Amino acid sequence: MKQNPQEELKDSLIKIRSFLIPGDDEDKVMYLHAVVALLGSLCAFFLLEYGEMSLGMMEHTFLILIEKTCVIVVIAYIISRMSFFKGILQKKFTIRNQILMIAAFGAISVFGTYSGINIMGAIANVRDLAPMIAGLVGGPWIGLGVGLIGGVHRFFLGGPTAIACGLATILAGLFGGLIYVINKGKFIGIIGAVIFAALMESFHMILNLLITKPYSLAFTIVQDLAGPMILANSLGMLVFAFIISNLLKEQKTKQERDQYLDELERHKYELQVAQKIQKSFLPNNIPSMKRLDISAINLPAKDAGGDFYDFITLSDEKIAVVIADVSDRKVPATLLMAVSRTIIRSISESALNPKSSQLVEYLNRLITEKSKSDVSLTLFYGILNMENKEMNFINAGHSPPLVFKSKDKKIISLEKTDVLLGVNKNIKLEDKKLSLEKDDIIIFHTDGIYSVTNVNGEHFNNDLIGEILIKNSPKTSKEIINDLKDSIRGFCGKGVLEDDISLIVLKVK
Repeated sequence: MKQNPQEELKDSLIKIRSFLIPGDDEDKVMYLHAVVALLGSLCAFFLLEYGEMSLGMMEHTFLILIEKTCVIVVIAYIISRMSFFKGILQKKFTIRNQILMIAAFGAISVFGTYSGINIMGAIANVRDLAPMIAGLVGGPWIGLGVGLIGGVHRFFLGGPTAIACGLATILAGLFGGLIYVINKGKFIGIIGAVIFAALMESFHMILNLLITKPYSLAFTIVQDLAGPMILANSLGMLVFAFIISNLLKEQKTKQERDQYLDELERHKYELQVAQKIQKSFLPNNIPSMKRLDISAINLPAKDAGGDFYDFITLSDEKIAVVIADVSDRKVPATLLMAVSRTIIRSISESALNPKSSQLVEYLNRLITEKSKSDVSLTLFYGILNMENKEMNFINAGHSPPLVFKSKDKKIISLEKTDVLLGVNKNIKLEDKKLSLEKDDIIIFHTDGIYSVTNVNGEHFNNDLIGEILIKNSPKTSKEIINDLKDSIRGFCGKGVLEDDISLIVLKVK
């Protein structure tokens, strides 16, 4: 479809804007160099085309200074990409970096003198640009060193303004360095640098008026040179301040990238450690009981999880079942998991044989006192007594287990409390009771099962688990758990598990 004229104009303006105002900093520097080159070329063109005779002294001087400033900016940019300059920006003030910085910018300052124009024994120049820049990015010693090179060189060239101009160049580097100190080593920014350059060159003119004799000659020189030198040095500072700002952005971006990569590497290492700890605490063998058929499995996600489960034999007819999930996946969370498992085992196997609520309350007090992080724990702890086929349990914020009642062919969900372990030290819990019959089945799982999604974005849920339970109720616990695993894998298809899934199936014989 052909666009109407207004849309075509709008698209054209957007293209022009995106070309003139690029988003990438490197592109901005590239365009800036193009502008500098164009500006220098135009100045050279006007000088060759019109000559000194058809231009006023001030205009002619200004064009020459702009042309030389463009050359200096290009040279300074090349130097700014060298390792010693980047080292200075990074506050790496080695002897080598400082010497090279002083030598390079000292040479630029001398070039600024030689590339100037002689007017009544005074030299219109951009000599002060180099020491100002050196002082602003390197501090007082580097600024002073560059200023001395440019200033002493200018003094020995002689002329009525030799003392004033030499002193101004030295002070330009020193003042730039003092600004560096006052600003605590931070670059003052583009606008601040340009204002400093304009003020410094104005001060340069004042020194000429105060020191150069006779005053009438000093006044005439300042009248002719003040405008061009202030404008040329300010323009040069504008361009170079932009380059410095861009370099500082590059360094900040690189530091952030390196920090991110280091953090990512550390995170990967932590996950590997956490995964090893988690696997080491999952039981290798499941206890065998005459009246109970037990199976369990852990389906690992792409990262380590905080799941764990355990079976603790209390007597021939009694077993404790534990399934829990830690709220984080890093090493501290995994250590909390390991500590919790150890405490649970120790207390369960003791002669005291406490109730489920007493054990969980005791565990909560310990991990709340010892844990310094914001990690919490959900836990289901149940004691199965196969003599009377009852289970006393506590569900502290964990995903409710589902129970298939063989007599009614129905699915029920075990209630849970909203209490999370490791958050509040003093909690009160009450034991719950579940009566079981032959062929009843209990499925325990962690909440990772709810994070499983299909291609339509639908989540695996309790209804699906219940359907699988009812359909496979005649099977053994191992067959049921394999069917569950296959259903989960089939549901998510080619997708990966976002969270670990731990499954326990108990079937009463």
